[in-house]
Amino acid sequence: MGSAQQLHLGVALDGAGQHPAAWRVSDVRPSALFTAAHYLAHAKLAEAASLDFVTLDDTLALQPGGEEVVRGRLDALLTFAALAPVTSGIGLVPTVTTTHTEPFHISTAVASLDFASRGRAGVLAVPSRTEAEVAHFGRRTLPSEVDAEAENAEVVDVIARLWDSWEDGAIIRDEPTGRFIDREKLHYVDFEGRFFSIKGPSITPRPPQGHPVVAVYGDSPYAHGADVVLVDEIRGARERFPDAKLLAGLSIVLAETEQAAIDRRRALEAYAPFPPGPSFTGTPADLATELPRLGASNSLDGFHLRPAVLPDDLALFTAETVPALQAAGAFRQAYTGATLRDHLGLGVAANQYAEA
Repeated sequence: MGSAQQLHLGVALDGAGQHPAAWRVSDVRPSALFTAAHYLAHAKLAEAASLDFVTLDDTLALQPGGEEVVRGRLDALLTFAALAPVTSGIGLVPTVTTTHTEPFHISTAVASLDFASRGRAGVLAVPSRTEAEVAHFGRRTLPSEVDAEAENAEVVDVIARLWDSWEDGAIIRDEPTGRFIDREKLHYVDFEGRFFSIKGPSITPRPPQGHPVVAVYGDSPYAHGADVVLVDEIRGARERFPDAKLLAGLSIVLAETEQAAIDRRRALEAYAPFPPGPSFTGTPADLATELPRLGASNSLDGFHLRPAVLPDDLALFTAETVPALQAAGAFRQAYTGATLRDHLGLGVAANQYAEA
């Protein structure tokens, strides 16, 4: 990455923060974690800083742990659907579990989010690998890790086909002839794969972005079909994913002095170990120096930041780190496009069924 290239920045809005004890030190009331207003407040912070997108974790089982951790969550996609009409710039990328969810349902739900947000939707496609989630449905046995990842990749393929099953000009609303749609611009996808057999077309017209942004985690051997790959193992990631937007996960603990940040981290670790994965503990100014260096040395396109405590670490990051990055020319001053694909520089998604 050259010095003139700007970073892409996403941020996780998970519960009271990334650390399992965040709820014990955050000013956020536990009951607020089950309101759209909680996530809207933090999405607005990210939007005011012109960040690319926010994510929200989700699974089909309760969070692991006992009485000492937050358990229970809102549905990520439905929560972001509530945020879509009352935000204007930030991308919205909910986690969707693909293993027990039909691709047809995922495609229409994410397309609907794209319409509600006027082109700012994405999806973080994640397979299920737990017996607890299997037990909630009772229709299948637990797939192997390899099969779950392969199925996830097939879902990513199918949902793109379903988004393309309506051409952009399919809705004609020709009142004199009484034709609302041009039937020639609706297409059967006729997909036959290892896990799914899908006829199509979709019931939802092609989304505003054509293809909402698809993200996956980089620990999958089948991650190559996604627009964005989120990685924790940074070394060698660019060689593994040469064509995707590559964002490294990074947990952050911030304070106005390095010692104060260390003290905050120690206070959290007194309750529970810090989650595994890359992390930064220090000042917002030092983080602004570290991100471009780390990005350049590993050919990263940006970072998926995980504030240890909300709103504390997100507020410091947006108030101090982002302006320092902007002053250094490492991050945008404001949104220059309307869609999440614009923010990420992904370009227009071609329709695989439309005639050239």
